[in-house]
Amino acid sequence: MVLSAIYILDMKGKVLICRNYRGDIENNVIDKFIGLVMDREDEGQITPLIQTEEAAFAYIKHKNLYVVATTKKNSNIVMIFSLLHKICSVFESYFKDVEEESIRDNFVIIYELLDELVDFGYPQTTDGQILQEYITQEGHRLEVALKPPPAVTNAVSWRPEGLKYRKNEVFLDVIESVDLLAGASGNVLRSEIVGCIKMRVYLSGMPELRLGLNDKVLFESTGRGKSKSVELEDVKFHQCVRLSRFDNDRTISFIPPDGEFELMSYRLNTHVKPLIWIESVIERHAHSRIEYMVKAKSQFKRRSTANNVEIIIPVPSDASAPKFKTTIGHCKYAPELGAIVWNIKSFPGGKEYLMRAHLSLPSVEGDITEGKPPIQVKFEIPYFTTSGIQVRYLKIIEKSGYQALPWVRYITQNGDYQLRTT
Repeated sequence: MVLSAIYILDMKGKVLICRNYRGDIENNVIDKFIGLVMDREDEGQITPLIQTEEAAFAYIKHKNLYVVATTKKNSNIVMIFSLLHKICSVFESYFKDVEEESIRDNFVIIYELLDELVDFGYPQTTDGQILQEYITQEGHRLEVALKPPPAVTNAVSWRPEGLKYRKNEVFLDVIESVDLLAGASGNVLRSEIVGCIKMRVYLSGMPELRLGLNDKVLFESTGRGKSKSVELEDVKFHQCVRLSRFDNDRTISFIPPDGEFELMSYRLNTHVKPLIWIESVIERHAHSRIEYMVKAKSQFKRRSTANNVEIIIPVPSDASAPKFKTTIGHCKYAPELGAIVWNIKSFPGGKEYLMRAHLSLPSVEGDITEGKPPIQVKFEIPYFTTSGIQVRYLKIIEKSGYQALPWVRYITQNGDYQLRTT
């Protein structure tokens, strides 16, 4: 990946910051950028990549700014977009809100950061924590260490050396979000599991960690095909993971960053049985009232419990004077959402609850063409995963041989979880 220059512009296209790394494209090409964007918006062809004879513009919008990279070569455009997002992330780690005013107030440190982030068009050090070790800011004065920290020149750039903890611990969270769209008849129209493994690492020295999952490819290759396993799709790893090792024997081996980070993410495009099923009967009496009978049923194992369940039932925009009756939890009318919100703090598996609601309608004719949005459900189920993914082992290897405590937690929560009523 080679880029020529990076620009930060306001929404009118005025250049706030410009850093030309290679000099192979004139700086004034950016003057055409905002016109090209507006032309495409007028034509309904909004795209984050614009190509002209002079250069290719790759850009992202961040609040009231355009962050633009130009390139003349056949570059890896996905890596360029990744770099633009990383630049915004690094800026946020220095001055929180990245917007026009903060760019003007911090232009000195921004130029220093751009020089460290990219060298002659090639990405260099993009870790905000490491950059803060040797580019520091006090007020508007910049201090640059004479010698960069070892992490920059070290092969393990994401972890500093010499870390020491009195208590060595590793916390690992397997978090799955369930996206689901179901029809009124109970058929699942779309379902997907989006998962990630997040870690908090408090370990001394430079330890190597090895994580084993019930990965289907691994189980089949080792003759355990009949064991319960999960086929992971679209797996993405943190840069610390040795990809060659994973490709060879499916072992997730890595030297972790210090503190909190996301080790990996994955997706399973699979049929998911609704964990919480909602049945609704809606009776509308014109010019008088509308009545709801809503039944909520948990369709997961009895030993599990869903916490902080929130069932959002859309109601007509002209409804008023709500009255509720429920077997558990409490209800409220949320006019700002145009919905009834039924809250159930604790919802054990295999249970069924009922809620009735009565709302008044105006005597004048309302908009009978008003649509019926789906019911939304929010929830969190600890100690449970929909996919069945399991951490089989987490080995911690460090030359001093200290003992460390690994803690593993599983959580399933709602993603885009909707159930149609008609």
